[in-house]
Amino acid sequence: MWRDRLVRHPVAGPTVRGLIWEVETAPGAWTAVLPETGGLPDAPDDAAVRLWHPIGARVEEIRTWRDAIVERGVRQPVKQAFREIYVPTPAEAETRVYSNRFAGHLVHYRRMFALFRARGWKSDLLGPWDGGSADEASRVLAGEWRIRFAHVLAEHGPEDLAATDRIRFDRRVGGSWRAAALADVPPVVFSEAMRDVDLFVSVTSIAADPEWTDGGPALAYWERTGFGELDESARTRRAALERVLPRTKIAARCSLGDRFLTVRGDLRTYKIHLGSANVLMEPDGAYLCVVPERNPSGRVFLPFEEQRLALILSKAFLLAADDRITDPSIRKQIERGEG
Repeated sequence: MWRDRLVRHPVAGPTVRGLIWEVETAPGAWTAVLPETGGLPDAPDDAAVRLWHPIGARVEEIRTWRDAIVERGVRQPVKQAFREIYVPTPAEAETRVYSNRFAGHLVHYRRMFALFRARGWKSDLLGPWDGGSADEASRVLAGEWRIRFAHVLAEHGPEDLAATDRIRFDRRVGGSWRAAALADVPPVVFSEAMRDVDLFVSVTSIAADPEWTDGGPALAYWERTGFGELDESARTRRAALERVLPRTKIAARCSLGDRFLTVRGDLRTYKIHLGSANVLMEPDGAYLCVVPERNPSGRVFLPFEEQRLALILSKAFLLAADDRITDPSIRKQIERGEG
């Protein structure tokens, strides 16, 4: 029985109940259910069951599940209702067999290489040796699809930097890999592959390094990307903040814009970028370097675990009470342009 194997399982039950499932209640008819928040559908004991994925859901359905999870305080074991989704863009329809969506970023290479390994990607280590200046990280999904993510060594030194390049897909045909058009990649495979690359770039980009001080072209990239348009992961982060912030004690001091969370302190007003978590101070737009604790005192419910989301909230809580900040380096930055 699917009910016993999933919802009532003595070991897996607690995890399973926090996930959204689809149950085949009739041939070809699927009903989505979150066991933690409601009853199970009327379906045969041998009904097929599968995990729900937002890539195949309507916008209103996704919004409804997100609201339900936050309202009922369900902490999902994996990011599901708030999972980022990626679909081919008009630009990718033009390039057809490759994507430049995540090309042109400068990243901390060793950190990205560690993420490759953690996410099951294969890649050779770049370095100042023959053939070591460029590589394609790859991962196989759904058995027959391979994604390739090109990157090159941009700067070798104490902190290696890499530049990101194109993404391509291959399909296994007759035991060998053949290049595939982006439009032929199944939606879930395309979305999950792009989600991985987005993770690599957003986590390791120098734009997300609040203490980046180097000059030259790298600084220009840091300034442009650290406060620029939001990517898919940042837009999902915004959707979570939209639901979480009204439940916090600093709600009256916060407003959520397209790219920034604006926080009104007693000394100054601050704009926290929803992608990089970098902070600008009003009224002069001065940059504020601040690295607070990543958990806002453990008192804020988050529907999924993500360091950047927790970091943004931590900075918001800190800056909403800026008159009580004791760290001298932060106070000096704030008071330099106060008033």
